[in-house]
Amino acid sequence: MKLLIFHIGADRYGLRLRDVVRVLPLLELKHLPLAPDAVAGLMDFHGQSVPVIDLCRASGMASGADHFDTRIIVVDYHAPEGTDHLLGLRAERVLGVQEVAEAQLANSGVLAAPFLGQVASDAAGMLQLVELEQLLPASLRTMLFQT
Repeated sequence: MKLLIFHIGADRYGLRLRDVVRVLPLLELKHLPLAPDAVAGLMDFHGQSVPVIDLCRASGMASGADHFDTRIIVVDYHAPEGTDHLLGLRAERVLGVQEVAEAQLANSGVLAAPFLGQVASDAAGMLQLVELEQLLPASLRTMLFQT
């Protein structure tokens, strides 16, 4: 499977390329007062207001530095309730696309966060999948995706 590879802090993670709509340069976001810490703000995506989550802050870390390769990854977010939404993810050091064979993936054996999935190892070290469906807790989904 093809994965878009990026960092959260010092570690490498991947998103299934099938979920990625667009990778954008770091944009100026509209700040949302009183929003939870993981919410970086709102972006305008072709006239549509799209919430952006900071993956570092969603992982319990401080927001990452703005690197030349920090990007906003626009994804198709399929909520557990069956609704679909565009969601922006602020990701550090987006490295590009990498092919990872299904056979390389294994369970991590640790449930550190519900959105962290299987792991694979390669010459650059360990890589862990981000499971989009598990990324947002119900309370945050309700706040971000008013219908």
